[in-house]
Amino acid sequence: MASRNFYIQMIIRVLFLTFTALVLAFSVSKQWYFTLGISAVALILLVFSLITFLNRTNRKIAYFFDAIKNEDFTLRFPEGVTIESFKELNKSLNRVNGLIQEVHVQLQVREQYYQEILKQASIGIMTYNDKGHILFANPTLEQLLDYTPLNHIKQLKQVDENLYRIFKNFKPFERKLFQLTNEREQTQLALKSTHLSLDGQSLLLVVVQDIHKELDEKETESWVRLIRVLTHEIMNTITPIASISDSIIKYYRKGGKITPMAELEESQINNTLKGLEVIKEQGSDLMDFVQSYRSLLHVPEPNKSLVKGKDLLEKINVLMSARLLDGESEFKVFCKPEDLEFYIDEKQIGQVLINLVKNALQSVEYADNGKVHVMAGIDTNGSKYIEILDNGPGISPEMMDEIFVPFFTTKSEGTGIGLSLSKRVMQLHGGNIQVRSIPKKETVFRLTFA
Repeated sequence: MASRNFYIQMIIRVLFLTFTALVLAFSVSKQWYFTLGISAVALILLVFSLITFLNRTNRKIAYFFDAIKNEDFTLRFPEGVTIESFKELNKSLNRVNGLIQEVHVQLQVREQYYQEILKQASIGIMTYNDKGHILFANPTLEQLLDYTPLNHIKQLKQVDENLYRIFKNFKPFERKLFQLTNEREQTQLALKSTHLSLDGQSLLLVVVQDIHKELDEKETESWVRLIRVLTHEIMNTITPIASISDSIIKYYRKGGKITPMAELEESQINNTLKGLEVIKEQGSDLMDFVQSYRSLLHVPEPNKSLVKGKDLLEKINVLMSARLLDGESEFKVFCKPEDLEFYIDEKQIGQVLINLVKNALQSVEYADNGKVHVMAGIDTNGSKYIEILDNGPGISPEMMDEIFVPFFTTKSEGTGIGLSLSKRVMQLHGGNIQVRSIPKKETVFRLTFA
């Protein structure tokens, strides 16, 4: 409506200007000097009026946008003016101003809501730019670092020099663990970074979490599992020894007195010999068990070198293919790219792969169309990996948390330290081992290298 009235007034003014210009031209040709003077004055007044009319509208719109830019929503244009076009324009500007004010208020409320969530979050959150200026740090982070206020990452030098270096050299999507020590306590921090872009400015968002409690809980849980397995294995060995020893003692002691040799029967002596043989066998088993435990605790530091992934997998292929019979399971290795290299201890990782592949082949031994594939490659994060996939019966969710516990096994033979040893080797390499399984469909063990 405002635009329509504006256009009408513009057309009327332009028509008056055109008519006055024609009268002025006609007066010049006829030399009507009186008419010429009046038309010249009228033309000047009409031009001045048109300029004033346009400037008044432009000034209102300019004031309006300046007020919006400065977030000043108190600007109001009078709606009681006599000129209808200005009245409608003022109403429109006031209406738009009200809508923008309402949106601005909603955004402020939402921003305060999110700010409050970040402040109350149980994890530390910080954002800083390329120059190290901290744009936001929530109270939890300041409490974790025992430093406030945080304005620049250089202030972290006063907390810990090594912590400052981590923040200074942090790259997007990196994960770090850091132990912060002060006069009061030691805090185990987990740090994770994410890249952000705000108003064309590159920012780094770092999330800091105190995982000391979680580590304690995991450590306690691991000890409980280990002790449960150790107790089970030791009791299985000790129980027959105790039972047989008690039976043998009854042969040679009656009523608290030692039985004379003359009263011993040949069957008792034979049973004693057999019992001692069983005790010896059980003792040997217990010694093997302890030796396995020692081997788990004394894994040597990796002697790393560059190893071609293709050559590594070919060796595994040659070693493990010999275990297959014609027409049995399918076993294949893949390496992409072919020039992929790993900085590893070849003997240790080779032993890990042999153990995992052997387990995979055993799982598909009785499966129809069983297959085991070993694949090496680079994931989307740039990390190198090796995966061992099989389509055997899989691992149940109940077993998933137990398979890496030392001495835990579902097999009738074996010590149960293979996966635990593999996990320890990967930790010494700065990597990790993960497993996912869909029972009766597929199981994948993934070795990820730093």
